[in-house]
Amino acid sequence: MKFHVNRDVFSEAVSFVVKLLPQRNPQPILAGVLIEASDEGLSLAAFDYEASARTTIEATVDDPGTILVHGRLLSEIASRLPNAPIQVEVDDDGGILLTCGSARFTLASMPVQEYPAIPEVTGDSGLVPSEDFATAIAQVAFAASRDDVTPVLTGVQLEVSGTGLSLVATDRYRVALREIPWDGGGTASDESTTALVPARTLTEVGKTFAHGGDISIAFSGSGDREIIAFTAGNKTVTSLLIKGNFPPVRRLFPEATEHHAVVNTAELAEAVRRVSLVLDRSAPLRFTFTTDSVSMDASGTEQARATESVDANLVGEDVTLGLNPQYLLESLSAVKSEFVRITFTSSDNANKLSPVLITPQTSVDKAGADSFRYLLQPNLLLR
Repeated sequence: MKFHVNRDVFSEAVSFVVKLLPQRNPQPILAGVLIEASDEGLSLAAFDYEASARTTIEATVDDPGTILVHGRLLSEIASRLPNAPIQVEVDDDGGILLTCGSARFTLASMPVQEYPAIPEVTGDSGLVPSEDFATAIAQVAFAASRDDVTPVLTGVQLEVSGTGLSLVATDRYRVALREIPWDGGGTASDESTTALVPARTLTEVGKTFAHGGDISIAFSGSGDREIIAFTAGNKTVTSLLIKGNFPPVRRLFPEATEHHAVVNTAELAEAVRRVSLVLDRSAPLRFTFTTDSVSMDASGTEQARATESVDANLVGEDVTLGLNPQYLLESLSAVKSEFVRITFTSSDNANKLSPVLITPQTSVDKAGADSFRYLLQPNLLLR
């Protein structure tokens, strides 16, 4: 096997395929990158039984063949090579020789025959705009749980229905929901399709494909091997779906209510960051909403205390409640609008705190698009 390839193109391709691999893999063979050289060019792939990444690039192939080499080491080497064409070949002893300018590396070859087959996706697919999809992922994935004790909560639920795709995530304390257009082509129907995708994998998909034109999303497999594939240009990422029933969190979103406050997003976020500096970790921040302002009050250890107020426009009665400052800050970053509307919902249970609904607001008087909604459960204030 022998090929020549552009250094920048090769480095970017290797970096892409190894990005989804875990830092520590219990099976050494899965730390490899599979490189196939043929008359069509170069194919690079990585797979750890849960997620795979594959891309094709142009290369001059003198001798076709397939090699398996340690992925992260190859990525680090490729990113530091001099600005010159790369030559890769297999020597008589089976070692992999990489030459670039005056730099020369000899790498160990891993057994190709032991590497698992990369998943192929042949199911129904549809298209979403890449920038919309990347933004939606960023607005939702952070609300997924990081606790593997409940696997279904570590994923983002994708649901295709008609001409729309929704993304939902929750960790029991909050729910994030974003809806974007979906082009199912001639296969569009009223029946919904759902897929529970690991939040970590989906986040990488959003970062990688943010500016790739349209993204093709395909669903395939059955039983315990249901997978989803994301393709844009010459890159494809597949992910094994999380098995289990995602909680029916959509029903938690309230009907329209007029009891709300509108606040400048940046001003509120900066004030929350400052005041929460004195808080003990995980302690709630006290908010008091009045007719023309919202005040924050925090007390921590070492007798530290902080207060601050920002302008607000409240419709309805005054409200005092406690909110997790980090969860609130993440939602303020996600609304992506100059103003934010904080709606105070009601509950039939008088002994249970009702969540607040956070949505974009174009101006003080004009609501923004309702494609993004975020529910946050208040914390009990002990004083």
